[in-house]
Amino acid sequence: MSTPEPGPDLRQRFDEFTTRLGEHLRKPAAGAPALEEDYWGTVQDLFTRDVTSGGFDQLVRHDAGETLRFFARDVEWAPLQARPWYQRYPLIAFRVFLAMAYRLSPPRRVLFAIGVPLLLFGWLHYFVGAVAGFAGHRTAGLSWENVLLLGGTLVAALLLLELRDKLSLKGDLEVARQIQFGLLPFEPFRQGRLTLRASMRPANTVGGDYFDRIDLGGGRLAVVIGDVAGKGMPAALLMALLQGSLRTLITAGFRGADLVGKLNAHLHASIPSNRLVTFFYAELETETGGLRYVNAGHNPPLLVRASGAVERLDATGIALGILSTAPFDEPEATLQAGDRLLLYTDGITEATNLEDEEYGDTRLERFLGAHRATPADSLLTALRDDVLAFCGPVRPRDDMTLQLVERDA
Repeated sequence: MSTPEPGPDLRQRFDEFTTRLGEHLRKPAAGAPALEEDYWGTVQDLFTRDVTSGGFDQLVRHDAGETLRFFARDVEWAPLQARPWYQRYPLIAFRVFLAMAYRLSPPRRVLFAIGVPLLLFGWLHYFVGAVAGFAGHRTAGLSWENVLLLGGTLVAALLLLELRDKLSLKGDLEVARQIQFGLLPFEPFRQGRLTLRASMRPANTVGGDYFDRIDLGGGRLAVVIGDVAGKGMPAALLMALLQGSLRTLITAGFRGADLVGKLNAHLHASIPSNRLVTFFYAELETETGGLRYVNAGHNPPLLVRASGAVERLDATGIALGILSTAPFDEPEATLQAGDRLLLYTDGITEATNLEDEEYGDTRLERFLGAHRATPADSLLTALRDDVLAFCGPVRPRDDMTLQLVERDA
């Protein structure tokens, strides 16, 4: 999952601190004191600036209460109210413990189930020792065990607050995932003699890959696939911008290379300068199989002939968003009876295994040739499984999107 980038003020302060610390470390040690005043001043500034009593009050009163309510919001309190206090409070604590564990992944859940009882046992041991010392009229000393217990508890409390923020963000990302998937046409589609199928596997909760099919009327169909540079929420937001802009331009009557040129100019003016979009746009005649396409720096779709031969629809222009104006060619091709056209993103070909070897174009073409007789409804699943098997234990780092167009045999 992607995390929000720090704001400009926080980034500037961090950069200033690391710059001053780096200058200190680069100074020659000969003749210099072991601890320099500017070094400790930098450290003091890091831990004292913007620290106020109101901030601690917010931490104790608001953040702690919000964290408890967040983890306990699924706990049913009503059945516990009738129980005596010595039963009610232990049950409340246990149910909150279960609710917190439920929000963790299974391996982390096991560590959580071990760590929390150990921490509670440490405090129980401390209090028993304190009571025994008080009964014997002895003052309990501040042992290293007690210091470690207090430090571990403070760190655990801090991590609990951070966990609340992370899980809240994760919930928002799950909603964003549902919205994004609702914008994309995953269901099989048939028009004329063409059948379309699609599959997407984001690297994170949401992704920056985009695919679409748009009915242009008159027996024509637009088939689209694109890849926004980057992953996570920033790429997903730009993907939504790409989809909205494309559909608006199509509604306005733009087609082909003219459409892609207008889209490029709009993206260049709208997206950050360090972002770009690879994009493939094709207009198909659903009866005859005629095809006109523009490939703006995207991975070349593969036209798999009924005979098993594979043709590449290479780039006809640069990726979108780099230059405000750029030329785009619009070549033609034809889907004959039984032909297939596979559109994909670089998450397929650039997937790597433990040896950092890529799946690659050659392996993809070989797979398509070997599975020419595989039914279209299972080909995409088989291809994705083959890529994941190639990766082995390595988690794919990029979104994997596939779209298949097949003409009736």
